[in-house]
Amino acid sequence: MSKVIMVQGTMSGAGKSMLVAGLCRIFKQDGYRVAPFKSQNMALNSYVTKEGLEMGRAQVMQAEAAGMEPLVCMNPILLKPTNHTGSQVIVNGEVVGNMSAREYFSYKKSLKPEIMKAYRKLEEYADIIVIEGAGSPAEINLKENDIVNMGMAEMVDANVLLVGDIDRGGVFAQLLGTLMLLENDEKDRVKGLIINKFRGDASLLDSGIEMLEEKGSVPVLGVVPFMDIDLEDEDSLSDRFNLRSKAETDIAVIRLPYISNFTDYNVFSQSSLAAVRYVNKASDLGKPDMIIIPGSKNTISDLRWIRDCGLEDKIKALAGEVPIWGICGGYQMLGEEISDPYKVEEGSSIKGMGLLNVKTVLSNEKTRSQNNGKLGEIKGIFEGLSGLEYEGYEIHMGLDNNKETVISTDDNVYGTYIHGIFDKGEIAEMIIKSLLRKKGKDAEVSKMSDYRDYKETQYDKMADILRQHLNMKEIYELLG
Repeated sequence: MSKVIMVQGTMSGAGKSMLVAGLCRIFKQDGYRVAPFKSQNMALNSYVTKEGLEMGRAQVMQAEAAGMEPLVCMNPILLKPTNHTGSQVIVNGEVVGNMSAREYFSYKKSLKPEIMKAYRKLEEYADIIVIEGAGSPAEINLKENDIVNMGMAEMVDANVLLVGDIDRGGVFAQLLGTLMLLENDEKDRVKGLIINKFRGDASLLDSGIEMLEEKGSVPVLGVVPFMDIDLEDEDSLSDRFNLRSKAETDIAVIRLPYISNFTDYNVFSQSSLAAVRYVNKASDLGKPDMIIIPGSKNTISDLRWIRDCGLEDKIKALAGEVPIWGICGGYQMLGEEISDPYKVEEGSSIKGMGLLNVKTVLSNEKTRSQNNGKLGEIKGIFEGLSGLEYEGYEIHMGLDNNKETVISTDDNVYGTYIHGIFDKGEIAEMIIKSLLRKKGKDAEVSKMSDYRDYKETQYDKMADILRQHLNMKEIYELLG
């Protein structure tokens, strides 16, 4: 049996995903086979394994930190919200169907055998498993038949580290309040508290930590600083959406209500010549150097939103002058029409933006595959991409009349189903160079790493920081 430890949080966004990734990297550096696990993940950022199975990107990021190939048994249940009250339910990488929150609440208890089967499978690959919880274990309305927090800890008899986010304020109340709302047997599992995202002199917390340990009867095992780490975010709580940095090239990504796989553009963050910003108001679009319409979990609904809020008019007015990319759902929106005869989304048909000669029919079968090769002929200002190697993956419900990896026009409109299409350093570098050339700029673009290689440096940086600020000796003792 693998050794196991679990990271739970006082709330969503407390930093569980990053801490799990950091612990995975530390254990890997120390010579162990280590793997991440999250029984149930709710996120619109997903990935396709080599077997063509779908899993959450947070566990992919953690697997990379652990030096392991992503396996669907690391995330047996994935929920992808399709509206405010329902989600697409994916079990062991396969779509089960769409369920309302109430339907899933009743259904989830039947998934415990699948969770344990996945966990036991993962034990074949790992000496240590680091489990991530979801939200908070003190969400008392959701505790019945819990399968992701204390319920998961009980299933595998895991000790728990509880993480609070001091950057949002009230961290002592977060941690103590969570402990108070736990049952006695649940509280007994919490062996350490971690204060995360601290800015400033940690010694100023000494009196608060002393009182926290006294009242909570659980030791504080670390005060982790706010880390300047450039890694993938799990969900819509991403800080990236609020970034407003400036650079020679301005890349605007439309922040759709059901935006998915917004990690597709993180590769540009390693260049000081590119700034990516997310736009959800027509008045904020301005005249960027490039516009990207990203993937969507509800393409028809998001296209209607783009139309209603005035962004479509702004985008079409800039077409031909500003290059426009559509990725997956965004690519479908740029076409002539999206129809949904099988009620995959809303069962309706909607006119597209008409910038690409593509008609999409949403189908019941989801395309899930890894994809790599060389790009064909690319038109417009990005013609330098022609023949370059790419790697990525497809996850979509739509079929259309296009067979090209990237469809392009002389008016600089581009569409593709490939998530990660920009991740090769040579491709990202060529895009920045082309945008600068279009502006008449002669700035030298430094050689860019493939995004995977760039992330490796970030995992090591995060591990170094955590070693300094966590009591790793005590954490190893908790592993037994």
